[in-house]
Formats: sequence, C-alpha cells, structure tokens
Amino acid sequence: MTDSPQELIRAIEQADSPGRLVASVRALAAARLEAGIPILIAALGYNNPGAAVAAVEGLIQMGEAAVQPLLEKLDGYDYGARAYAIRALAAIADPRALDILVEAAATDFAPSVRRAAAKGLGNLRWHQLSVDQIQSALARASETLLLISQDPDWAIRYAAVVGLQALSSQLEVLPSIQKRLEEMAQDNDSAVRARVQLAHQSLVISH
Repeated sequence: MTDSPQELIRAIEQADSPGRLVASVRALAAARLEAGIPILIAALGYNNPGAAVAAVEGLIQMGEAAVQPLLEKLDGYDYGARAYAIRALAAIADPRALDILVEAAATDFAPSVRRAAAKGLGNLRWHQLSVDQIQSALARASETLLLISQDPDWAIRYAAVVGLQALSSQLEVLPSIQKRLEEMAQDNDSAVRARVQLAHQSLVISH
C-alpha cells in the first residue's frame, strides 16, 4: 500500500536519525508530489548531505513545477542550501532561473554556488522564451560567463568554460565564445587548458 502524502511528510518530520531522514526524503522524492516540493526545499538546509542530495534529485524530477517555489524560497544565508537549490535550478534548465543564475555566477560568495550557476547558464531551454526575450537573455548569459572566465579562481574559470561550451549551441553568441576560448587556450592552469581544448573539439564537431 502506497503511503499518503501526509504520511510521507510526517516521516520526514519525525525522523530520529540521519539515516531515517535520508530514507524519508528519498521516499517523498520518489513519490513526485507537488505538495511535497516545499518539504524537499526545506530538506536542502537540514545539514544532512544525503537528504539534501535526495531532495535535489526529487526537485529535478518535478521539473518546471519546482522552479517558482525554488526561486521564492532560495535561502540567502545558508550557502549549502543555496548551492543545492542552484544545482536543482541549473539541472531543470527553466529560463525563469536566468536572473538568479546570473547573479549567483557573478557575485555569490560561495564558490560551489558560482560553479553550479555557471554550468547551468549554458544549458537553459532558450526555446521556451519568446523571440523578443531570447536575444537579451542570451546576451546576459554569455556576458556573465565571459566575465567569470577571467576569475582568479581556476575552478570558476573551468566552470565558465563548461557553460560557454554549452551556450555555443546558440549561433547568436558563438563568435564571442569562440574568441574567448581561443584566448583561454593560454590559461595558466593545466586543468582549465585541458577543458578549453575539449570545448574546442566539441565546437569543431558540432559546427
């Protein structure tokens, strides 16, 4: 017999060990209930990485239904919860998340949040935007990624390359991306240079 939504939520609230909390969050996530979205979002900040990962997976499975609640409840203080929320929004790839992903990639104090946002910016479902919206949205995404590709932190530059490679599927911004990747071929970090080379190969194959 399948547990009711109330029972699934109650199991999370009454979990008396880290393991039971993870199992309860997984059960709620697997049920794919819109009523469970606020509880899954709350689980991002439970100081239990297993529960947070399960909640992220559940929110991603909920797709577009989870976007607005995530945007409304994004925690500005708990950098861990914020990173998980950004990861979910990036994976869902709804363009309604553009503003928060741009802000997070450019200015967030937590490197993990900035990396997740950078990767997400390249993969948004641009076709969901109107013709009037898409040009300015692409410009904002590309400008942000080009900016952070100059960051002092090699891991941020690496994430920017991942985002730029994904965004290069949009012909409107392809020339500026190609130019920046050529410049980054001389990056002082070997991991970044290797990722740039991979992006170059992908561009050659796809274009």
